[in-house]
Amino acid sequence: MVSLKTELCGIELDNPLIPASGTFGFGYEFNEIYDINCLGSFSFKGTTLNPRFGNPTPRIAECERGMINSVGLQNPGVDKVISEELPKLKKCFHKPVMANVSGFSIEEYVETVKKLDKEDIIGWFEINISCPNVHGGGMSFGVSPENAGAVTKAVKAVTSKPVIIKLSPNVTDIVAIAKACEENGADGISLINTLLGMKIDLKRRRPVVANKMGGFSGPAIKPVAVRMVYQVYEAVSIPIVGGGGVSTAEDVIEMMLAGASAVEIGAANLVDPMACPKIIEDLPRVMEKYGIKNLKDIIGGAH
Repeated sequence: MVSLKTELCGIELDNPLIPASGTFGFGYEFNEIYDINCLGSFSFKGTTLNPRFGNPTPRIAECERGMINSVGLQNPGVDKVISEELPKLKKCFHKPVMANVSGFSIEEYVETVKKLDKEDIIGWFEINISCPNVHGGGMSFGVSPENAGAVTKAVKAVTSKPVIIKLSPNVTDIVAIAKACEENGADGISLINTLLGMKIDLKRRRPVVANKMGGFSGPAIKPVAVRMVYQVYEAVSIPIVGGGGVSTAEDVIEMMLAGASAVEIGAANLVDPMACPKIIEDLPRVMEKYGIKNLKDIIGGAH
């Protein structure tokens, strides 16, 4: 009998699968298709202090082996998430959930986390630092160790729950940024977020996405994600949530061998809403094929 259990920042998961933020709504939508309690957990829709309508349309472009999205963090704002979305979620999901938080200043991150911190269902905070820093000329918080560390330290000061920092892959040195987060108190690292991509319409001779560029995700980015998880695992001693192009049970095993304690599934949910339960169902077969009895034992096994 194989064991799918793993642990993330001191909280045990029945299995390592976590649908990624932005691909799973607030969870209850998917519960109409299957019982979402089969998941390890999930990261709910990126939440900001204030409501956001998002970017102009079109926001999505299909690509070879992936997709580009430029949704622009559309969400109802943290107060509505607490008053309307989480009560619906609590009716159908009975495990700790991951709260994905975005902001355009350190103060916004802090205020949003403060408000969500009171919610019992939230087990972890996943802090997305790929947002443009309005006080830093629009440059992402996640592209410099100093800014990444500053956000981490500020958020850690207002919550006792585990803080996992989600890093952007659009940087020259992912390791330096991960180490800065760890040094400033991060309990875990989540990687990777989307790569920056573009697609051009040949007839119109213009970018397909209204925002011109967007986040590229899907199977094509998996080798980049595996490489970054591997590099960061060698440099930090805190858990890693790995993700990027994962769509099969074999992909989950590969991410864990690279160093991930849990694995996020993103674009695959948009291609097949049943992707996660199918992967969970297939994991025991793949584990037996490769002589794996316990998933916890293979974390970082490729090092």
